[in-house]
Amino acid sequence: MRPKYLGRHLMVKGEYIDLILSGKKKATIRLGLVKPKYNEMILHGGGRPIAKIKVTNVRYKRVKELDERDAKIDGFKSVDDLLRHLKKAYGDVKPDDIVTIIEFDVVQRLDNLEPEHPYLGLEPGDLARIALRYLKDKISENEVKILMDLTRTNSIRKTSINLYGTLNKRNIVRKTLRKVLKMLIDLGILRG
Repeated sequence: MRPKYLGRHLMVKGEYIDLILSGKKKATIRLGLVKPKYNEMILHGGGRPIAKIKVTNVRYKRVKELDERDAKIDGFKSVDDLLRHLKKAYGDVKPDDIVTIIEFDVVQRLDNLEPEHPYLGLEPGDLARIALRYLKDKISENEVKILMDLTRTNSIRKTSINLYGTLNKRNIVRKTLRKVLKMLIDLGILRG
């Protein structure tokens, strides 16, 4: 079985948002062999980013090995309830199929951001990742280039040096971040 790799974004159904934000759902169970590439990810649900999470554990089991603990950390009342949801999401799920249990902690909620902070409390790299996910076709090539670099550096200073060779162009990077933040708020993707 070939693994599927998870990047910086993890998608969940909108119905799970409240369970995740309340701490009742601290895992997601995915059919197949799934390998996260990063410890931290942006969790999306209901068409918008809802939290920044840190992956705390990744386990692999067969469907028939799932137990009550697995069901509970995934926000379900019982293994039977969990299996019903897996079948609803994936169709035919067999007892010998492999599942990946990705456990996580919410490190930052994105539903109650800090209005007094220049970027609502988001790191430049996280804001850039969210903007690229939702706005890539609404911004210029140069803005995409700035945001792409920010996803790697997470630093306005380093991006300014990487793209312009000087710290004196940080204002261009900041202006891009302010622009995409305003667009994300105006579109209702983030709430300020």
